[in-house]
Amino acid sequence: MDEPDSPIEKHQYYRGRRRRSEHGEPPRGLFLLPHLVTTSGLFFGFYAIVQAFNDKPDRAALGILLAVVCDAIDGRLARLTHSTSRFGLEYDSIADTVSFGVAPAMLAFSAGHLQVLGRTGWVMAFLFTACAALRLARFNVASGRYRGRFEGLPSPAGAAMVATTVWFVAFLREFGLELLVVPAAFIAAGTATLGLLMVSAIPYRSFKEIDLRHSYGTLVLMVFAIALIIHEPSVTLFVISLAYCVSGPVEWLWRRHTGRVLELSEPTPPQPNEG
Repeated sequence: MDEPDSPIEKHQYYRGRRRRSEHGEPPRGLFLLPHLVTTSGLFFGFYAIVQAFNDKPDRAALGILLAVVCDAIDGRLARLTHSTSRFGLEYDSIADTVSFGVAPAMLAFSAGHLQVLGRTGWVMAFLFTACAALRLARFNVASGRYRGRFEGLPSPAGAAMVATTVWFVAFLREFGLELLVVPAAFIAAGTATLGLLMVSAIPYRSFKEIDLRHSYGTLVLMVFAIALIIHEPSVTLFVISLAYCVSGPVEWLWRRHTGRVLELSEPTPPQPNEG
């Protein structure tokens, strides 16, 4: 912002700068940065929908995964710049509904050829979208009952499962490992199952409490995972997404069998980008 010319405007300008400095507030421009990242995620979601319509599933999957990256950044930027707000939370949820609700459903519908199922195909795709919207709305009200856990499959994880599956199938075809023709009904059922996992009460690990500064083993594991992603992203991201989606039900069944219970969390306001 340019320095004002009039004495009165200069006085107000420098007084505002001193007040923000005294309260430890960042420059005003930084407050827009999280919203710009959220808008970028919304763009990638829209891009994925367009590419799904154009029968380009690989590009659509890339758009969804880039939206996941934006979603992982915007909330952290808001907290770092002390610019968290109710507006940011609502805007983030609306953007996520497009990127992680509509875009993956359209990709599954297009790449999975669900149109051959008629009404059943688009209803199953819509179920995914509706469940993602409900999941995000529930997160805005309550983030979860258990410490360090999400309640239900996070919508970015469900969207990533759809996107990475498309990439994994393309990888198999590239190396001549042509899959048997997968019935559209199976793809529709898988898409609907992901949606139901999002609105379920099954706890999923949030990994928010991992401290890389004091966990050498975790740091080494992350470096190893990043190396695998760089080497072969289509396979590694698919395995990671599948393992996370399955981990919730598997841990839930294990706790029921062993009688172990999770620690209840204290009520906290929901944070953007994590639903």
